[in-house]
Amino acid sequence: MSPAGLLRRGDGRPPAPFVVGVGRSGTTLLRLMLDAHPELAIPAETHFVPDLIEAGKRGARGGDLADLIVGARNWGDFAMDEAELRKRVAALGRADAAAVMRAFFGLYAELQGKPRWGDKTPIYVEHMRTIAKVLPEARFVHLIRDGRDVALSRRKRGMGVGKPMSDTAERWRGRIERARRQAKRLRGRYMELRYEDLVANPEPELRRVCEHLELDLDPAMLSFHERAPERLAEMGRDLPPEGGRIARSGRERLASHALATAPPTDRRTGAWRTEMSAADRAAFEAVAGELLRELGYETLE
Repeated sequence: MSPAGLLRRGDGRPPAPFVVGVGRSGTTLLRLMLDAHPELAIPAETHFVPDLIEAGKRGARGGDLADLIVGARNWGDFAMDEAELRKRVAALGRADAAAVMRAFFGLYAELQGKPRWGDKTPIYVEHMRTIAKVLPEARFVHLIRDGRDVALSRRKRGMGVGKPMSDTAERWRGRIERARRQAKRLRGRYMELRYEDLVANPEPELRRVCEHLELDLDPAMLSFHERAPERLAEMGRDLPPEGGRIARSGRERLASHALATAPPTDRRTGAWRTEMSAADRAAFEAVAGELLRELGYETLE
């Protein structure tokens, strides 16, 4: 983009996209599209940002904050030299959470040969205001997908198996409603994008996202799938269990994002019509039907 665009923000930093949403809503697809832009690098999911911010509030600085990053269970996904990151953080002195995060993301972007960075961690949909307070350059792109298709996708990946469909619906509805309440305080730093619109008409939807990010649309974004296997290869490593999160094999992690290595397609749009039982559909719509309709999705109840 033009130098004038880069300096449009008062702090001199270009907008940094944070792609968020309920898991299995297509956030990896959007991450790869944005990451294909020659100016923008977005790593695999970070997960450490809220912990880093909280530690900073308690007074942690510099190297102590770097410890949280390199100690994260997915640290290996970033293919980053620990010594180099620590060197850059040390050069900042008693840096706060914002400075340490910028050092991490800046180094990652540099390793990709790009000047700008972003993040794609769906669960940050619960932490947007917290992140926004610390990083003035953060702008949020909330990707929303029909919750019934989300539920089907989760079940296929072994997520939520055995739970009542009403619980899955409550989880989907709750996260979206909480995000929208936060959005009222984000003052132009938040946008919503429907997965179904993105896969059906990628170019105009990506153009909207780029305008939000003060970024010019680049043709490479539409051919993202050509480099997708290379970019996703970073996730081909096993993750140990940690806290409430189960162990995940590298093979399973790659398989969960296999569709993102091909051009976008709407063949999974509305899968609930043929693959979801009538009882599950009715249970989901009983809890989240009003929000589904508000978002433009058809319901049968």
